[in-house]
Amino acid sequence: MPDVVVVESPAKAKTINKYLGRDFTVLASFGHVRDLPPKDGSVRPEEDFAMDWESEDRGERQVNEIARALRGARRLFLATDPDREGEAISWHVQDMLARKGALKGVEVRRITFNEITKRAVQYAIDHPRDLDAPLIDAYLARRALDYLVGFTLSPVLWRKLPGSRSAGRVQSVALRLICEREAEIEAFRAREYWTVEGRFTTPAGAPFTARLTHLDGRKLEQFDLPDEASALRARAAVEAGEFGVLSVEKRRVRRNPPPPFTTSTLQQEASRKLGFGAQLTMRTAQQLYEGVEIGGETVGLITYMRTDGVQMAREAMFAIRDHVKEAFGADYLPGAPREYQSKAKNAQEAHEAIRPTDVRNTPERVARYLDDRQRKLYELIWKRAVASQMQSAELDQTTVEIADAARKTILRATGSVIAFDGFLKLYREDQDDSEADRRAGLVTGAAEDEDSRTLPPMRERDPLKRGEVTALQHFTQPPPRYSEASLVKKLEELGIGRPSTYASILQTLQDRDYVKLEKRRFIPEDRGRLVTTFLVKFFERYVDTGFTAGLEEQLDDISGGKIDWRAVMRAFWDEFKKAVDATKDLKISDVIDALDEELGPHFFPEREGGTDPRACPACSNGRLGLRLGRTGAFIGCNNYPECRYTRPLIAPGAEGEGTTGLTEGPRELGRDPATGEQVTVRRGPYGVYVQLGEGGTDEKGKPTKPRRASLTRDMDPDTLDLDRALRLLSLPRVIGRDPESGEEIQAGLGRFGPYIKVGSIFQSLEPGDDVLSLGMNRAMELLAKARAKVRFVGPHPKDGTPVEIRKGRFGPYAQHGKTVANLPRNAAMEEITLDEAVALLAEKGKELAPKGKAGAKGKAKSATKRAAPNGAEAEAAPAKPAARKAPARATPARKAAECAAPAAKAPARPAASRKPAAAAKPTAKTPAAKKPAAPKKTGKA
Repeated sequence: MPDVVVVESPAKAKTINKYLGRDFTVLASFGHVRDLPPKDGSVRPEEDFAMDWESEDRGERQVNEIARALRGARRLFLATDPDREGEAISWHVQDMLARKGALKGVEVRRITFNEITKRAVQYAIDHPRDLDAPLIDAYLARRALDYLVGFTLSPVLWRKLPGSRSAGRVQSVALRLICEREAEIEAFRAREYWTVEGRFTTPAGAPFTARLTHLDGRKLEQFDLPDEASALRARAAVEAGEFGVLSVEKRRVRRNPPPPFTTSTLQQEASRKLGFGAQLTMRTAQQLYEGVEIGGETVGLITYMRTDGVQMAREAMFAIRDHVKEAFGADYLPGAPREYQSKAKNAQEAHEAIRPTDVRNTPERVARYLDDRQRKLYELIWKRAVASQMQSAELDQTTVEIADAARKTILRATGSVIAFDGFLKLYREDQDDSEADRRAGLVTGAAEDEDSRTLPPMRERDPLKRGEVTALQHFTQPPPRYSEASLVKKLEELGIGRPSTYASILQTLQDRDYVKLEKRRFIPEDRGRLVTTFLVKFFERYVDTGFTAGLEEQLDDISGGKIDWRAVMRAFWDEFKKAVDATKDLKISDVIDALDEELGPHFFPEREGGTDPRACPACSNGRLGLRLGRTGAFIGCNNYPECRYTRPLIAPGAEGEGTTGLTEGPRELGRDPATGEQVTVRRGPYGVYVQLGEGGTDEKGKPTKPRRASLTRDMDPDTLDLDRALRLLSLPRVIGRDPESGEEIQAGLGRFGPYIKVGSIFQSLEPGDDVLSLGMNRAMELLAKARAKVRFVGPHPKDGTPVEIRKGRFGPYAQHGKTVANLPRNAAMEEITLDEAVALLAEKGKELAPKGKAGAKGKAKSATKRAAPNGAEAEAAPAKPAARKAPARATPARKAAECAAPAAKAPARPAASRKPAAAAKPTAKTPAAKKPAAPKKTGKA
């Protein structure tokens, strides 16, 4: 029998199967096969942090498939991703198989590879190791920490701060950074200052500009010219003098290339240069890592994309050096390979940097095999990796000081010239648009390039001809809001989070409506500011950056086998439980008073004229303040109930106004070439949409609606062009044909956002997926998830049409046409036979009500809800995408456990890219006294 190899994704399984041949069966786990169930008691501190694990239908089905493949097999290779999550998935798979008795006589080995190439996979097969017990311990500690913080702190939030969402261990710290930056911006007061610049001409007639640095023999500091009057006096002093060259200083400086990408630096540069969000960057990088079809073969183009290491394999470095010499010449090749070390806090450097697997696959060579996003990201990764092994750039920097005869008035001019471009010939690293950069001249209105400013030739004592002298007014600028790039950089500098968590942290903050991303900058919502202020006031230690970074260091020590994970958990839990218990007697009025005092300057900013910003506009002596209702916070008068004046924290319609240019009316994009009708982008009560024409009348004279299409969440109305608008209006579009059924795979927009469908199977797109450019590889991956929720059991004996078992929100059900029936409580999807399904449909079947018409006042909808069991209504249309779904109102953990509420109403867990939602399945317990199997450690992933 063939040996069995388990990887995470079906795309990877397909590629590796080609490399290994008939002697191996390669199967996918589809990420995590089980997780902590989202209910109280899944982690039990009183039992030394014993854990319950439960698998959903998909995880159970995949493990069963692996168990069947192992019958008669000699070896099982666990080849999940080479990080902590991958090690954990391998441990879960092994544990579940052992509980099923599927590993008797089977040798279990762990293999990892940093790139999906034939050479790397074959090398991994030849050099297996055992599971890394310390890495698994670190995973257990992280999951327990995140669970306990979320399920202990979130109920406190719900009780003391109604309307708030769940709290997470790392997300709360990131939210605090965003809120504190916003508070700095609001507290900032611009300060005026002036500079004086003069135009001069050399004896050869070449012009240049110099800035005043010394006046009356004294060096000028930034605020020494605070107003126009002082600036005009300084200008007059320059205009009154005769100037010559005082000194000329030239020096050559070297600029070294940046190291190849890590996860965080890739996200930062992709955000700055390509405008990609962190989720989109990681999803696209995953596709490049798993491979694309090139010349009939699936080729992994980049190495593993979750890493904090900057080093490269020796053979990769020498291959890149050979390419540099061949493509650019020997002058661009340094004498020895460049080796880098990470400066990031807590960097483990367990993996290589992100680099191309084969430098010969240049961006130009593979461009035709990639979609637009893949091409841009691959080009960025390829150029950065190649540039990292190129020669340094050399710049000639010149500083010229000019002075009057008395040397009391001095001006300075600076410039630089690239003497040798070196790595700059291929790659330039972007700068952050920060105040420091603006002051240094790195960022101006014209985006002036610091390397292109030149000065004409000059020598000491050269006389200069003075031209126009200008006094320029400036104002200091507040610190910039965090972008995705700068927030990831800050978290990395602080040592908070890991490479695999940055994207999910940023997405979770948006999904919980704690922040919004506007013009690529994070702005905290008032809900987020309330939550942050509450946590800082009553749980400051647990949202402190130093404490969270220290906890990350302890997790790193666990993964290195230096400390016991349960000892770390005990120390954390004892103090955390005390802090939570201290809030039991905390009154909501105390919370309101604290929040009102802290956030008063934000909600009630000072008014011009000195009037009281808290004065109630509805009564004569009322005072406005923060109030809490059952649905959340609002502003109200303290004379309630005599005065019932209230207003929301955000004025109706204010959120998002002014950011799309649509508050004054529709924005015209152009005319449709096919119809000649005008295409416009508009704002409606349900969001922004594009519209074709203005409608008309049918043959009977009845008005007809114009064609419309909603913008997806990741589309910016400001930058939407005619081409993308027309592509939106033309949806649904055909992606290709399904290899299994031969039916067309379509992508479109539904009530709940973008989706793909084949036949009757729908699947919502995930954050980062573009409905306009989604390709076949990604479509098949999404459809695999959708098919996991549907099982065809056979044709109905009466009419031959399909009978299916579907997974609904509240459990599995059988469906035949429009007839549906619940499955028995303990029945599993894969165990129901055709005869059993037909009998259930005949006995308990109910007809799905047709969709109601527009004027039905909701009756059809309610009828559908009565008829559809177990969420069958949700299966009739594309599910709402996670990116557009507002976090469900959470049920307190104890009540949720008693009522067996659906998982969506349990306290939200910190997001993770590979954690499937939990479903009701038998649990597997991790005993308190028994650690996970710790085989001999031979290496670290």
